[in-house]
Amino acid sequence: MSSLPKYKLLDKKKTKEMLEKFTGERTGWVQVGEKKWFFPHRYIEQQENFHHFKARVDDTWVITYPRSGTTWTQELVWLLSNNLDFDRAKKEYLADRFPFLEFSMFNHPDVTKELLKLNENDPEKQELCKKIAIPGYEVLNAMPSPRFIKSHFPLSLLPGILDVGCKIIYVARNPKDVAVSWYHLNQAIKTQGYKGNFEEFWNYFQDDLTPWSPYWEHLKEAWAQRHHPNLLFIFYEEMQQNFSQTAYKVAEFLGKSYSEKEMCKLSDYLNIKNFRNNPMVNSSQLRDCQIIADGGFVRNGQSGVWSNTFTPQLEAKADAWIKKNLQDTDLVFPYFNNISQLIN
Repeated sequence: MSSLPKYKLLDKKKTKEMLEKFTGERTGWVQVGEKKWFFPHRYIEQQENFHHFKARVDDTWVITYPRSGTTWTQELVWLLSNNLDFDRAKKEYLADRFPFLEFSMFNHPDVTKELLKLNENDPEKQELCKKIAIPGYEVLNAMPSPRFIKSHFPLSLLPGILDVGCKIIYVARNPKDVAVSWYHLNQAIKTQGYKGNFEEFWNYFQDDLTPWSPYWEHLKEAWAQRHHPNLLFIFYEEMQQNFSQTAYKVAEFLGKSYSEKEMCKLSDYLNIKNFRNNPMVNSSQLRDCQIIADGGFVRNGQSGVWSNTFTPQLEAKADAWIKKNLQDTDLVFPYFNNISQLIN
């Protein structure tokens, strides 16, 4: 049994600064292991259960750095794995069909109390506020097989899952679009409660001070395993440019086969315009409970829109950072403007 990775508390000065910017955290943050994976303070009390979580041979995982097409991929994977059961998908929240392993550590007890107060006249909504604070390992341990599991943990913090025999789909997305989408979600969701501007957020992101960072280490760990028979590495940009081709690739990886007509129906169901308005996947239940702002979860789903947010100066800074981090890898983002020029 592998030992728990060591962690250290973020230094007091930076903690004080960030607690004023990220109002959903009330205690502080930790940096875990040699790569300094960044998590809220509650990671400390839940670390052992995450580390020793037992994967099953028939589990299916979707693992990503946040805002990399996770939800879209989850619904694709679930439908392909469940004989395109659209009827069930239209009636049952994706969060219940495909639980998020570690969201519990973002539910600070003080924020949970505030959410309960906000929903004090609606017992059903209060139950949801309590439910999202239950550790995912408890929820998943009680679930029958086959299980579908969402995680943003890097592979190194999920020891052994590659060799259990389960299926892992890893999705990567270019860092500029990730950062813009991650910024908007951090603003929209109370568990983060971000109050700064985008340039400040980018600096936290680039300095590996947003949850589940460092971004590059996250991707590179998975990229190094892209030939492992139990892992499929795909890019969000691939899904956007040729969704049908990517869906066939995922189906093959999952050992599933569907007719062209069935795959066309799937593509239409998962079209971003339909997907954004689907209450089973767009965190509508969290919006109803005032945990997340309206329209804050599934946004426009486009690539390249980062250019609407970056100033020329910030873009130059980001490009230098990207170029530096691509120097020691053959990882290439498809269809990502400027990346090819950066690495040449």
